[in-house]
Amino acid sequence: MVAPGFIAIGSGPAGLTAAETFGRKHPKIPVHILSSDPALPYAKPHLSKAYLRGRYPKLDLHSPGWFVQNGIRLHSGITVDHIDVVNREVVTAAGRRYRYWHLVLACGATPVPLAVPGGETAQPLRSFSDAVVLRMAAKNAESAIVIGGGLIGCEAASSLASCGIATSLVAPEPVPLHRRFGLEVGERVAKMLSDNGVRFIGSTGVAAVEDRCVTLNSGEAVEAELVVSAVGVRPDGRLAAAAGIDTECGRVVVDEHMHTSAVNVYAAGDVALAYNVTAGRRVPAEHWRDAARQGRIAGLVAAGYQAVWDAVPEFSFAIGDQMLKYRGWGTEFEHSRVVDHRDGFTAWYEIEGETVGVLSSNA
Repeated sequence: MVAPGFIAIGSGPAGLTAAETFGRKHPKIPVHILSSDPALPYAKPHLSKAYLRGRYPKLDLHSPGWFVQNGIRLHSGITVDHIDVVNREVVTAAGRRYRYWHLVLACGATPVPLAVPGGETAQPLRSFSDAVVLRMAAKNAESAIVIGGGLIGCEAASSLASCGIATSLVAPEPVPLHRRFGLEVGERVAKMLSDNGVRFIGSTGVAAVEDRCVTLNSGEAVEAELVVSAVGVRPDGRLAAAAGIDTECGRVVVDEHMHTSAVNVYAAGDVALAYNVTAGRRVPAEHWRDAARQGRIAGLVAAGYQAVWDAVPEFSFAIGDQMLKYRGWGTEFEHSRVVDHRDGFTAWYEIEGETVGVLSSNA
């Protein structure tokens, strides 16, 4: 039995930042991070960009010595079986029990499977190990197809094309990023992809994945030595739901302090549905910077300090050399207005005349 203290489940930005923050405030209390990922905590946003292009050989956020020096015990490759909120214990699949005074759920999200014949052979891009496999495969590939027109799909496709690989991007929407940013922005993103050597195939899905070939619903067969699945992720709230903690649509419901419905249990990052004070409602946050902010709040509150989530969510992504930045409250909008600049554009998103988000490209 491990001595009770602070535990974070997940070594992404939310779990790592929560553990760091709590550890600084209470250096004598045991701090543990339980992670199913066997790697040291790493900078995930680079995986679909610079790392896939052959840069960033080392993505570690901290060295093994850093964890020792800061009194944080990182347990990698650990599968958590369940949480006992009555006895305040985290139980692993191997049967080891970790008692906690404070627990942060930072379980992240899991990739949505590509549910077509042969879909299991497509390479996902969610973890460092996924990126290593994909980067090695790309060295020997001349053609590739990326399935999914979201942020990761667009970034991965442009990165593969920059390596000299004939790359296609297929999506059920007429333009990439259509559901998130609308038709006008999607048309501009499609041009960015084309300028970077990516062929976009829209308004169709994938019927089957076979050896060196992907068959589309339209009947077209696309040659591809390398197939990447980027069809989205689902928040992983299974541990919380099984423990009787309030969840909604797979996310753990928390207040502005990252408190869950269980005593001394917090949630942050992709898995959390947190109340944002500025928005006046709960807002899903799905990106690195927001996860780190929520993790810091959870760590501070667990340590006995006052902190609330009031920042406007924001993130950035890249298509080739084009950097796009978004700041706003989510994906829903009634109207959009796009203004082109010499080197990019700015898009405003509105509901009932109120701006709820802004996307800019080189602006």
